[in-house]
Amino acid sequence: MASTTSITARKAREFLFEWEGRDRQGKPVRGELRSAGEAAVGAHLRRQGVTVLRVRKRRLPSGRAIRRKDIALFTRQLATLMRAGVPLLQAFDIVARGSANPRLTRLLQGIRADIETGTSLSAALRKHPQHFGALYCNSVQAGESGGVLEPLLERLALHEEKTLALQARIRAALFYPVTVLAVSALVLALILVLVIPAFTDVFQSFGADLPAPTRFVIRLSELFVAWWPLMLTLLAGSTAGFMQAWRRSQRLRDGAEALLLKTPVFGDLVFKSVLARWTRTLSTLFAAGVPLVEALPSAGAAAGNAVVARATAQARKAVASGTALSAALQAGTVFPGLVLQLTAIGEETGTLDAMLAKAAEFYENEVDESARGLASLMEPAVIVVLGSLIGGIVVSMYLPVFKLGAIV
Repeated sequence: MASTTSITARKAREFLFEWEGRDRQGKPVRGELRSAGEAAVGAHLRRQGVTVLRVRKRRLPSGRAIRRKDIALFTRQLATLMRAGVPLLQAFDIVARGSANPRLTRLLQGIRADIETGTSLSAALRKHPQHFGALYCNSVQAGESGGVLEPLLERLALHEEKTLALQARIRAALFYPVTVLAVSALVLALILVLVIPAFTDVFQSFGADLPAPTRFVIRLSELFVAWWPLMLTLLAGSTAGFMQAWRRSQRLRDGAEALLLKTPVFGDLVFKSVLARWTRTLSTLFAAGVPLVEALPSAGAAAGNAVVARATAQARKAVASGTALSAALQAGTVFPGLVLQLTAIGEETGTLDAMLAKAAEFYENEVDESARGLASLMEPAVIVVLGSLIGGIVVSMYLPVFKLGAIV
């Protein structure tokens, strides 16, 4: 434990230094090196036969958080460089220097340093589970064991790109209705707080009985004006409480995910996206040479839904006992016929990874079509709902004017 702590402390004190010097032939050379101090940099370079002329500590900006998109781009760049014959350490140098995010640069430099000391790439990646999950590390480990790291990295890059594209399509489908509803809620609140009270003062000067819809809107405005701080506090408190419960309660998350699949319109879109992630992940792992029993848990976790994860866990137990994957999935009654048929064909022909990839492409296209259909469906629905609410308020406030005009 003490040695581990000392290693961690030493790494925490390392800095990045820029250096200039001359090699054994007198040619000018320069570069960058992570070290604890300038003296250590000079000693390291002298051992390599470099005459040090200047060493300067480089200030590193903090940079933004590392996103999944950054990892996908790094994977694609690393796969391309290695396919071109660039050695692994040199490929890490090229990608790190070309990154516009200092945090990603430091991450890649740390991984490179581990590899340089003899650590395997998969072991170095496992030290950063917040950026490289079990699927990523298991695939890289399988590629290293089978000597097929370059094509495996290309498959991983494709998997990450497809997953990001799928998420982007779903966000695009939900962005418009969510934005319109949020803006509309703000407009309604402003009408109730600012506009309705002005009309109320005018109506009081009439001295006549107001229509029932107008009285209802005025009363709603009075309640909102009087209690909006409490309403806002309760809304913020309930939202914070729900988010806290969501993080702590696995049972709540599982129930919500199961209920989401049964939601009209949205449920079908979510289920197709879950199947796309599940088939894409399992195809990537199986193509990398990961045994099916070990690949299924990663596929279940990558699906992002408790119902599919439980069905995958049950299928894994059946596969471990010798049952074919297609039969194991059919027993769970969760996976649709297309997945079962393609899985059975893949098992019979020895092309399970290709058949799962075809299923993934099918469901990704289905998600794309469903997202476009949902966007076109939500737009008129949102307009009708908001038009009814705001139009109802406007008509209610003008009813007394119409009534007075009829009397005159």
